[in-house]
Amino acid sequence: MAGALLRDMAAAQSSTQSKWGYKRAAAAVLALEEPLEALLQPDGTLRKIANIGPSSTRILLEVLRTGGSAIVEEAVAASGRGRDIDRSRDLRANFLSRAQVLAALRDVRLQGPSRDDYRGDLQMHSPWSDGTDTIAALARACRRRGYVYCAVTDHSYGLPIAGGMSMEAMTRQHEEIDRVNRRYAGRFRVLKGIEANIRADGTVDMTRDELRRVEIVVAAPHSKLRIEADQTSRMVTAVSSPGVHILGHPRGRMFGSRAGVLANWPRVFEAAAAHHVAVELDGDPSRQDLDFTLAHQALQTDCVFALDSDAHSGNQLRYTDTALAHARLAGIPSSRIINCWPLAKLLRWARR
Repeated sequence: MAGALLRDMAAAQSSTQSKWGYKRAAAAVLALEEPLEALLQPDGTLRKIANIGPSSTRILLEVLRTGGSAIVEEAVAASGRGRDIDRSRDLRANFLSRAQVLAALRDVRLQGPSRDDYRGDLQMHSPWSDGTDTIAALARACRRRGYVYCAVTDHSYGLPIAGGMSMEAMTRQHEEIDRVNRRYAGRFRVLKGIEANIRADGTVDMTRDELRRVEIVVAAPHSKLRIEADQTSRMVTAVSSPGVHILGHPRGRMFGSRAGVLANWPRVFEAAAAHHVAVELDGDPSRQDLDFTLAHQALQTDCVFALDSDAHSGNQLRYTDTALAHARLAGIPSSRIINCWPLAKLLRWARR
């Protein structure tokens, strides 16, 4: 609530400096690891929070006192942007703050996976596409988290805007992965992966022979994410494509800015189950896709799930916590989550 209201306040600003100030404050609130109420001091003031100035603090105190903010509502009404801000509010449904994520991980009443059940992250990016940390650095970060495997899934050549790899570049990337795997032989395994792009017609942007060169194929939509037309057939075609293992961030939604793909999702989940394709809960805080409500719908089919960070650096691997929280809220058992399987079982499934 509080972070969302600060985003509304940012949208109501005419000054670029003020806009970014409120956006920074909103991000700081959403990243808090404890509820805002816990930062309220006996004298009625808030404990100091980095990147939150006096004007944002006044709004936060008003939210704690009244459950809303007249300051924000007056600013929105005066801005003339009320319709756009209302639309943005609709596009923030079922996103969890960091404090809510940690609460879900601690809540013993929830069924589903824990951090201890989780064996490896199956979507992350290196400098071979649009990531920042080397494959060796990502492997070290995964080992620090106790993983026994991971998949590096840089973007395919069909998405040049994200630095998609050519097939020649992928060959060199695989040589780098082989070097890392020799270093960790028997202790940790980096799987050769790719994030293939789902075209408008549902086909992926790589041939079957090209897909056979990798061990884990994540297929994800990156275009036509703002149109209101039904795209069920597109997504059914994608999960029916030979060589695809995971339907990545299925909707392609973004916090406060786009709803993503509109589809008959139960039909898509049924098709994924029929073709043994996992549907992903992407833990990137700005994506959270699937969220717990759609994940619960998917659970009613026989499909399996992937919980991934979509990390673009080692410090973003913690985004798996968000995916785990949504899985717990949806009640997904660990047995239905491929990241919780031993490596041998995962590889057998992937080679099916």
